[in-house]
Amino acid sequence: MQTAWETEIAAFLADLTDVQDQTLDTLRRKRRHLVSLDTKSLAAMAPEEDQLLVRLQQCLDRREELLARASREGMPAQNIKALVKAVPQKDPKPLKASVQSATSRMGLLQHESLTNWVLVQRTMLHLSQLLEIIATGGRLQPTYEKGKPAAASGALVDRAV
Repeated sequence: MQTAWETEIAAFLADLTDVQDQTLDTLRRKRRHLVSLDTKSLAAMAPEEDQLLVRLQQCLDRREELLARASREGMPAQNIKALVKAVPQKDPKPLKASVQSATSRMGLLQHESLTNWVLVQRTMLHLSQLLEIIATGGRLQPTYEKGKPAAASGALVDRAV
């Protein structure tokens, strides 16, 4: 028979797992849309992302409530992992496995988020370079020695130069 703590922590971890899985799926789809420059699909994802943010906030609030209650009851309240170790359990393996799984998924979420961030940054850099080429008519503007043409050649690209 499970204790109340086991039941609550297991329910929290199940909800967290569900939200993490949905977030991973969303981030992966978002990356595909970024790569294919599908702005309509990216814009259509906004409501889904908003819902995920609400659910993630609910998980965070729930975690804080669990840890606050644990602290009031004199149990370890640094994090869920410490709480799981302190909760009396008939079989500690399932909860420990759930905590480890959630931790692993968090690493995947960080990786996916970073990947998307890099894609967006590279796109922004590319777009800013294109805008600079358009604004200058493709001519380099010298940083030093204003008034003199920039000493650039296309020797690597165009042998005739």
